[in-house]
Amino acid sequence: MNTGRQPESGRTAGLLLPLFSMPSSRSWGIGEFADLPVLARWMRGAGLRVLQVLPLNEMAPGQASPYSAVSAMALDPMFISVPDVPDFHELGGEHALDTAARGLLDHARASRAVDYWSVRTLKDRALRSAFRRFVRLEWAAGSERAQQLRAFIGRQGWWLDDYAMFRAAQHVTGGCPWTEWPAGMRDRGPAAVAAFRRESGQEILFRQYLQWIAHEQWLKARQQSPGLRVSGDFPFGVAADSADVWANQDLFSFDGSVGAPPDAFSEDGQNWQLPVYRWSVMRERGYAWFGARARRASDLFDLFRVDHVVGLFRSWIFPRDGRVPHFEPPDERAQMAQGDAVLRAIINGGAGVIAEDLGTIPDFVRDTLGELGLPGYRVMRWERYWDEPGQPFILPAEYPRRSVATTGTHDTETLAAWWQGAGEPERRAALGVAATAWRDEPPPIGAGDALPPAVRDALLEVLFACGSDMLTLPIQDVFGWPDRINVPALIDDTNWTWRLPWPVDALDTQPDAVERQQALRRWSERHARV
Repeated sequence: MNTGRQPESGRTAGLLLPLFSMPSSRSWGIGEFADLPVLARWMRGAGLRVLQVLPLNEMAPGQASPYSAVSAMALDPMFISVPDVPDFHELGGEHALDTAARGLLDHARASRAVDYWSVRTLKDRALRSAFRRFVRLEWAAGSERAQQLRAFIGRQGWWLDDYAMFRAAQHVTGGCPWTEWPAGMRDRGPAAVAAFRRESGQEILFRQYLQWIAHEQWLKARQQSPGLRVSGDFPFGVAADSADVWANQDLFSFDGSVGAPPDAFSEDGQNWQLPVYRWSVMRERGYAWFGARARRASDLFDLFRVDHVVGLFRSWIFPRDGRVPHFEPPDERAQMAQGDAVLRAIINGGAGVIAEDLGTIPDFVRDTLGELGLPGYRVMRWERYWDEPGQPFILPAEYPRRSVATTGTHDTETLAAWWQGAGEPERRAALGVAATAWRDEPPPIGAGDALPPAVRDALLEVLFACGSDMLTLPIQDVFGWPDRINVPALIDDTNWTWRLPWPVDALDTQPDAVERQQALRRWSERHARV
């Protein structure tokens, strides 16, 4: 029986673009909540109705990956549009910044990539100043805005209380992991927690204030983006040093860490250093923690992508005692039952659900997705008849209706980079797939050549014509840019820092962006995706 909620009715097209990658000329060096309506206007003109963003959860201090979060529930305050915070505005806004802060702001805006340290340092200072004013003039007086914050704390307390206490304790201990806190707080002893709440009430309130501001700005941004459906991201796991693990220690095991088995990205697999779920405890509680995460995601997004969905069926565990990595649970029947139950708990959250089913995926996983009505991915370069001579491409017209077609994800090389590295046989096969989209004679194929615009557009249009109801294109592939968002298993200063080459509010005037908007609109209309 089909129990899944469809993520979208009818044929749609959209973009994959992280929020951090779309700063405007007024934002502080990173894409912000207030930048969403600006992009939405450009997308509306292009006939695009869905925006896939990466996780917006608060990243761990010093981290740039949105998959390294201190909370599965909290929004990252670095996305707050500081000039739009009333308390900051009343302090004089940007004009009141001192010389050092102004220099940091100019640097963050001028940087070609996201400078997380500058952004976080600048915003933390500004938002703490805004909070002090709020406490002095609003909270102490019990003003209307103070009552709004109290109401928010009441509504969201089921996750906000633990999160705010965790972040406050991190601050007080100078960033120490919770496993190194004094035993009372580490083990969540009632007396220690009550004492900390009394002693650090202002810092706890500051964290709640930030989440209130972030929540209100995000809701306003979505309201000001009519016709746009925002797709969030539901990470498979959470960091060991996170509010979720500290608050739910009995749901996690620390005898190993979770990652991915060997695949095309890594010969030895990837150790993500994520804590291991105690699946037996999760099962006893009806996978309620996953259901709670899904309800929170449904409050923030119209639909969301479940990252690494196969990991909900079976986790690849790296034991800390030196034993060989292995799957848990080990047998197929238990894996099937577990994945089905977890996904049903997630589906009940209320938003549309998409399953990221890329990599080495057992047939029973895709069978379960089909039974639950959850669309999986069809990445054009990987959709091939792998067991046939020459491994021909599957024609996009044959993709199942209930699927998400794309040229790539945030983890893959771009279309331009793939073409650059493809041999002549693969290029010819790709051109054959795109044959129906040619308006002119295909260009000659040369090894090592950059992706010709005509080839790029033919490959894009054949996906607009494909059988999948949903099409989501990384913005790099729309323009033919080689820049990557992430290289899996690589830790450096470039991953997760990519920004658009222009401010998002300049898309309407940049000739390349105007041309792309017109092309996308034409394909959307021609292939019934508007």
